[in-house]
Amino acid sequence: MTKPTAKTTRSNSADWWRGAVIYQVYPRSFQDTDGDGIGDIKGIIERLPYIASLGVDAIWLSPFFTSPQADMGYDVSDYCNVDPMFGTLADFDAMMKEAKRLGLKVIIDQVISHTSDQHPWFKESRASRDNPKADWYVWAAAKPDGTAPTNWLSVFGGPAWEWDGVRKQYYMHNFLASQPDLNFHNREVQDAVLETVKFWLDRGVDGFRLDTVNYYFHDKELRDNPPHQPDSDDAGLDAPDVNPYGMQSHLYDKTQPENIEFLKRFRALLDQYPDRTTVGEVGDGARSLKTVAAYTSDGDKLHMCYTFDLLGPDFTPSHIRHCVESFHKQVRDGWVCWAFSNHDVTRHVSRFAQTEEERAVVARLAISVLATLRGSICLYQGEELGLPEAELAFEDLRDPYGIRFWPAFKGRDGCRTPMVWEKGKTQAGFSTVKPWLPVPAEHQALSVDVQQKDDASVLAHYRATLAFRKQHAALVDGDMEFLATNEDVLAFTRSRGEERLLFVFNLRRGPQDISLPGGHGVKELLPMPGLTGTVADGEIRLGPLDGICLRLS
Repeated sequence: MTKPTAKTTRSNSADWWRGAVIYQVYPRSFQDTDGDGIGDIKGIIERLPYIASLGVDAIWLSPFFTSPQADMGYDVSDYCNVDPMFGTLADFDAMMKEAKRLGLKVIIDQVISHTSDQHPWFKESRASRDNPKADWYVWAAAKPDGTAPTNWLSVFGGPAWEWDGVRKQYYMHNFLASQPDLNFHNREVQDAVLETVKFWLDRGVDGFRLDTVNYYFHDKELRDNPPHQPDSDDAGLDAPDVNPYGMQSHLYDKTQPENIEFLKRFRALLDQYPDRTTVGEVGDGARSLKTVAAYTSDGDKLHMCYTFDLLGPDFTPSHIRHCVESFHKQVRDGWVCWAFSNHDVTRHVSRFAQTEEERAVVARLAISVLATLRGSICLYQGEELGLPEAELAFEDLRDPYGIRFWPAFKGRDGCRTPMVWEKGKTQAGFSTVKPWLPVPAEHQALSVDVQQKDDASVLAHYRATLAFRKQHAALVDGDMEFLATNEDVLAFTRSRGEERLLFVFNLRRGPQDISLPGGHGVKELLPMPGLTGTVADGEIRLGPLDGICLRLS
């Protein structure tokens, strides 16, 4: 049994993020209002009442900044403007106003480890070796034989270095060659980046999701990464096994100690504005939790982080318990944001369900589990409908990652297809024209308008479960303690003040009867949406993929 030592409260509005439910919007695929087949900010405004109706606390917007869209907006060419395909700054301001009216916080994606090669900073930097921004990116000379400065690899395949004929040097890119890495060892770069952050703080945003937050700094000595050692706790497997990126331990191309001081600078800026927050994306292989602990400690860096621990194929009690207990063991005074899906991974209904028939059941059970874990939680658009991963043809792909590694790895487009709003409408109500990615036929039957009418739908279950979470303070920021059970059962208590709740989930495809854990007196069965477990004579009876909530005395 593991019990976190740090206790937390939400005693003031500055702590709104602790235990919050965040809904991720992928703007390209949410709602198109101008008939170009791509979602836009006016579309988000139109659908904000729907988001608010789910009972979430905040939205997280994937990038909408000016960009050539080589990596769907994660290649920014202007940090302080809206790409015309999404709208205007005036549209953004209108969205902020409507979100505030509906009681929603707004978190935006901040992609600052790299820019687009079309950013003015990079255009100036590559022009010569002695211009004012010459050292704003990671430039290095070739080895005597003309090969790259180090053996570092790109997450998107191939070397992490690209030759530039103008400067006659290589520049570093952790992702696409058109996404050159900024040189955070240069204080002027840090200052410039923080100015762009201030631009959005002044516009009223409530927080930032920091993309690849451990990728900001590289090793100044440009040392080669060693080979991946399976038993090493600093090995990094942050890519599909078809990608040679996982064959290295990424000791020198990311997660450098200098990042700590920059995160303190970032936090100091945020602390000048009331009630703001940060959530960092940490992709650091087996050492991710150590990185999260360092980045969230002492209240002077990030507010919270998320890792890829629950974004894999494993939906078992042992895995979930291991992830949560490991976090609480290693991260003493930090906070976590849990998620089962996002824009970079296969939708979790397809990862967890063994058959098409059980998808809806798995979708309901997954949110029941997620909503009762200790931490904040993030939902990805469409998961509240139980959408499965879309099967796309190669000619429909837009993701450079998937195109690069097809057919062994199909990329991320399968989770990025448009939202389905109305079953009978063209493109399910997303657009009036052919969208940037196809609308899968099997998604149409799961449209919002269909599920709105069904009290037994996955959508109805999400709303009821999130409402249940808000009704119980122990679920927002209470303590958590796991109980010993068999391998198919996940059991834990959540407690805050006088409230003590016991949750028992059966992840087996068959029924189970288990003995009530000793030392825990049951006060009453607390009805939780979708759970049909019962208790009698010291025995808990659970159906397949089912659960129960008990209030303890």
